[in-house]
Amino acid sequence: MSMQIFEKLEKEEISLAPFAKRVLAYSIDEIIVTFLFLIIYWDAFLSITTYDEARNLTLNFFWQIITLKVVYHTFFVWYYGASPGQMITKITCINIDILDKPNLVSSLVRAVFRSASEACMYLGFAWALANPARQTWQDKIARTVVVNA
Repeated sequence: MSMQIFEKLEKEEISLAPFAKRVLAYSIDEIIVTFLFLIIYWDAFLSITTYDEARNLTLNFFWQIITLKVVYHTFFVWYYGASPGQMITKITCINIDILDKPNLVSSLVRAVFRSASEACMYLGFAWALANPARQTWQDKIARTVVVNA
């Protein structure tokens, strides 16, 4: 399968994004999502006075954080082919069948499995280190690759 991906990308003169760029893009996106989350729930965070309150608030907002991440990544990858972090680092996500940005369903699947990978101690991201096409779990399942823009 990886050889077919390489042949297809090479034919179109498309190069895979380096892992370092993907890590930087991931970090930028996490900062943006965290900032958005803090803005949305600012009042709740202002009322925290103890560690226990902070822990309970975080546990109560678990599904809101996951939902925000899924919506954020689904929208940007579907609409632009890249999240803001990917845009800044000049990389993009493409469907391996059509070599264009993923459709809405593929973007949603990718975003959901991205969150699942995070929940599994980032094993899905580590998978990309041993994968010749640098595909994470979410890339494999959504049939995407991340390439230089």
